[in-house]
Amino acid sequence: MIDNLKRKQNLPTLVIHSTDNSFGFGYRNNNNPVSDELFIKQFDKDLCNNLIVDFNKFISKENLEKVKTISVSIGPANFNASRLIVVLARTISQQINCPLKSFSSFEIMAKRIASKNNIFTNKQSFWIYKKLKRKGLIAGKYEICHNEEKNSDLFIREKVLPKVLKELESKELFFEANYEDEKDLKELLDLSNKNTLNANLNSWQNVLPLYPISPIN
Repeated sequence: MIDNLKRKQNLPTLVIHSTDNSFGFGYRNNNNPVSDELFIKQFDKDLCNNLIVDFNKFISKENLEKVKTISVSIGPANFNASRLIVVLARTISQQINCPLKSFSSFEIMAKRIASKNNIFTNKQSFWIYKKLKRKGLIAGKYEICHNEEKNSDLFIREKVLPKVLKELESKELFFEANYEDEKDLKELLDLSNKNTLNANLNSWQNVLPLYPISPIN
């Protein structure tokens, strides 16, 4: 039984991610970071068509057929890019019949932000926010957790999914969202592998882009 669980965790993983001005793909074999292959590109005028072209250049048909888990970032980020990469991830997941996991962009960067600001106290929470062009902000809340078996193994729990707020209370910790393409792709690969066993084979149907405001805000 244990061997079977290990084999399920050590399978090829594909991730798709986007920010405010870029998108990227990541591929990891056998849950081994040394095998990571990454692709990062700034947006161009024809993202809709070029996204597919770049994806086909990134991964071979042979490697795509080996993929057993796909993870995608659902935002908040550039609305159009979030929509397109979610559609791409859902389509691939359905076609090759593999689980699709989704994570907010803030959850992906939360561990990096916590480490950068030396937040290591168990159960301590903080907000990550992104200012809107008009009034208010989008913010999500995150909690520090430690693996009970390995106290040094820091992971983050998303307590509040990013949503629109007028302001944050001054008594709480909060940090501005900071996208870092390569680091966030690698973290998405880590999150994807840790959640493989919890994935639902039909989950692609429930994965939608996260953007709490209209595309024109």
